[in-house]
Amino acid sequence: MGTRSADSDLAASVDALRRVRDEIDRVVRTPPGLIDHLLTALVGEGHVLLEDVPGVGKTVLARSLAGAVGIRFSRVQCTPDLLPGDITGVEVFDQRSTDFSFRPGPIFTNLLLVDEANRASPKTQAALLEAMQERQITVDGVSHPLDLPFMVIATQNPVEFEGTFPLPEAQLDRFAMQLSLGYPSREEEARLLAEQSGGEIAETLAPVADADAIRGAIALALDLHVNPAVHDYAVAILHRTREDSRLSLGASPRAGVVMMRMARARALLAERDFVVPEDVAGIAPLVLAHRVQPSAEARAAGFDAARVIADI
Repeated sequence: MGTRSADSDLAASVDALRRVRDEIDRVVRTPPGLIDHLLTALVGEGHVLLEDVPGVGKTVLARSLAGAVGIRFSRVQCTPDLLPGDITGVEVFDQRSTDFSFRPGPIFTNLLLVDEANRASPKTQAALLEAMQERQITVDGVSHPLDLPFMVIATQNPVEFEGTFPLPEAQLDRFAMQLSLGYPSREEEARLLAEQSGGEIAETLAPVADADAIRGAIALALDLHVNPAVHDYAVAILHRTREDSRLSLGASPRAGVVMMRMARARALLAERDFVVPEDVAGIAPLVLAHRVQPSAEARAAGFDAARVIADI
């Protein structure tokens, strides 16, 4: 009876996630598999860094994900003068009560889009670290928990560096995946132009799930069976990144924890209650590439981090 109930819960979660994928795919043109990667991060309680040139649909994609899932959405446009309190919130003096009260910032949401994250000062970037890792923020010594699910999608422009502050390694490590949309194909771009001629098509998007469905999927993913051999395979990948001469910096143990969380979520989306080595291999380049550093020799030979991880 318990097995049938678990199978039913698994099927219901997968069905909800597929509805979300189909609804986003209806309004946003993305490379194959990208929406699945976003859903994997959402179910694996990870955050995503979208690195791409302006105008390819990063903001629309994030807004569409929140709209299709039916969760709260907030957006922060980063500038050099943005303060930590502009994101987290501040203590405000209330003259009527003659006391201070906390006014929550935009971070109190389910999906937070941090647009052009590398334009914010290091102090403001650091304000996101606690929220991304601990799912809470601290203001004036008081901790405020964030509602679950909580996901940060940050964007940055890889071709414009004037007036920017590169994200430090500690903050890059908080992102489960680094993804890119890229330019659409000729056919997709022609289709996009035809669809957008009548206005913003994303406004037609309807919620096909809710926060409870996502919380249920998160709990199911955490409970999936992982054979010790699969853990050994993941550890072998991590150790190879530290031994490969093409990498000057290998993956950390925390990277392995995140990789297995994403592998569990990937297995759930495939409607399995167990993780296979292919789940780890399929997700490893997305999870590890931005956490390792190619050596100077590897870069000169044309090897980037994602290719080295794929080889491993």
